[in-house]
Amino acid sequence: MSLISLGDRNIVVDNGVIHIARLDGEKFKFLDDPEELLGRVRQCGRRIDLFTFMQKVSETKPKYPYPMEWDNLAVLPISTFKHWWEEQIGFKARNKAKQAQKKGVTLREVPFDGTLVEGIWQIYNESPIRQGRRFPHYGKDIETVRCEAATFPDSSIFIGAFVAERLIGFIKLVTDETRTQAGLMHIVSLLGHRDKAPTNALVAEAVRACANRKISHLAYSNFAYGKKQRDTLSDFKERNGFQRVDLPRYYVPMTNAGRLALRLGLHHRMADRLPESLAAKLREFRNRWNSRKLPTAAEVC
Repeated sequence: MSLISLGDRNIVVDNGVIHIARLDGEKFKFLDDPEELLGRVRQCGRRIDLFTFMQKVSETKPKYPYPMEWDNLAVLPISTFKHWWEEQIGFKARNKAKQAQKKGVTLREVPFDGTLVEGIWQIYNESPIRQGRRFPHYGKDIETVRCEAATFPDSSIFIGAFVAERLIGFIKLVTDETRTQAGLMHIVSLLGHRDKAPTNALVAEAVRACANRKISHLAYSNFAYGKKQRDTLSDFKERNGFQRVDLPRYYVPMTNAGRLALRLGLHHRMADRLPESLAAKLREFRNRWNSRKLPTAAEVC
């Protein structure tokens, strides 16, 4: 991956066999005038075969003439916190959020400073395995964590979950240019405190923060990934009121290689092209392998 600055916009390029570029923070930032940015991409002097982008969640009908496929996001429509609490979430999610308060978890918006960075660093380095997968942030030094957490400084909202002033979980929200949509960029909690359900409490506080700012939609990454339609994470999102919203994703060929790749379907990951029955078996094998070869959270605490 490489980052290219194009004036007031950054793009990220996947430098694989096919060089695919996308807007930096594409699930939080959107293009009102894609052709203007595409012109800059064509003139940037770097090899880019395909440029891809999505429409925002309030625009579900295709509006551009480029080659298109359907993608999706998990989206929570927000009016008031009271409506979400009473009408949109499930009984289990509501009880989990209450459980956090009963067990002494406090929540508040926090500034991006050294104290927050150190707390995030400690959370990241609790365990190399999360949800059966290698955790990509494990083992990073504190300066790397600082740089990665510092992205989009003018449109970020940080919320912390605390027990006796120790950070046990955090959320980073990033708003779009109109400040009417927010994306949940990071949500991570200490596994050693999961009995207190800090993650549920953080989602609740994120909804409150959006409602207070009149942000009408909160997106929590994808609802479904490739051919994998359901898992524990999508169940968690659904219990908290998030819904699948299908959105146009455009692929704009910039080279002949990009046109050929698009025609042959090479713009998709190999994992997304596998039959779901085979992919599920491979995920199960990976989870067992990781659990056996890498220490658990309990061992590293």
